[in-house]
Amino acid sequence: MSIFEQFKDMTRRRASRRMGASEDGVAQRCSAQSVRRSVPSILSYDPQPVSAAEYRLYRTLKNSIPVIDAAVDKIVRLMGSFRVKFESEETERAANEFLTSVRSIGGRGGIYDFLSVYTNQLLTYGTAVGEIVLCGGDIYSLVNVPLEDVRLGFAENMIDTLVYPADGFGESQPFKYQDLFVVSALNPEPGSAVGVSVLKGLEFVSDILMKIYNTIGVNWERVGNVRFSVNYKPTADGDRALNRERAEQIAEAWSSAMSDSGGVSDFVSVGDVSIKVIGADNQILDSEVPVRQMLEQIVAKLSVPPFLLGLSWSTTERMSSQQADILTSELEHYRRLIEVALRQIINIWQRLRGNDESFTIEWDCVNLQDEVELAKAELYRAQAEKAAAEQA
Repeated sequence: MSIFEQFKDMTRRRASRRMGASEDGVAQRCSAQSVRRSVPSILSYDPQPVSAAEYRLYRTLKNSIPVIDAAVDKIVRLMGSFRVKFESEETERAANEFLTSVRSIGGRGGIYDFLSVYTNQLLTYGTAVGEIVLCGGDIYSLVNVPLEDVRLGFAENMIDTLVYPADGFGESQPFKYQDLFVVSALNPEPGSAVGVSVLKGLEFVSDILMKIYNTIGVNWERVGNVRFSVNYKPTADGDRALNRERAEQIAEAWSSAMSDSGGVSDFVSVGDVSIKVIGADNQILDSEVPVRQMLEQIVAKLSVPPFLLGLSWSTTERMSSQQADILTSELEHYRRLIEVALRQIINIWQRLRGNDESFTIEWDCVNLQDEVELAKAELYRAQAEKAAAEQA
């Protein structure tokens, strides 16, 4: 062997060792060298539960503010559908039939029911966990795992994610078959196995918005349900006992006229009697501007155009198009996260059948407007090429 060949062989062995393989081809354990394992914190491989306080907070935000719930649901629905492409037509047909008929929520069929809950969980809480249930050598069902039932942690290499039972189960070991869990984390912090919710940062804004809504309800309960002040000013020369009797008669007649008797009654009085509406001199604060300011913060955080949420804010056609482009980029980001879980499910389905074919996942376009814009661009490009050819 020449010196040059010996150098190439030595370089190959060194690169192989750096990549985690031994000289005899046996895979070695790969681990992250930059992580301090002596610190028992978020940077260790101790399992991390999804915070119960944050879980309740985000669920309360969705239940209390309809705009937030509607925005998350819009994003989930706009994710669209997809189709798996294989080199073999037979495998492609079988794979798409499996994805259409697989059991998911409540025994119903379809991968989209599973992905709908999975994506909603990912956006709301920042983390989504699903489990592949096997039975009879085949995939029986796809189950959405409640986050309060599991904890997430790292393996000793600080790279692979492991799923642990929650503390209530009384176990400290991860589940035995980790390959059957699909886990997605949205924008996780460095060294953290759990993701960050898209609702993070909306606590303060939502609290102000709820206070405004609560104040509006209280004010309308007070002012909308009108209260009256009936004042009787007796004459100076009248008998005090007679004045008291007249006041009682006026009160009785007013109560009778305002009672819910099913009909309209008149109130007739004699003397100096004045009737005023309590609180009529005060004005209710205008809530349109502060409510819109809070909603603008929510819309900006969720990256959903206002017109999709029924908010009729004055926007130009160009601005609406730019907002739609921003939403499209957000959906592409979420699709890439979901596609990792999809590939894991399809790979397990293939392994159970002894297959190992390469495949691609083709998503549908977000909306018809994208198709129209692409068609226009292709038309303009063809016209420009034709004009250039004619001039040449």
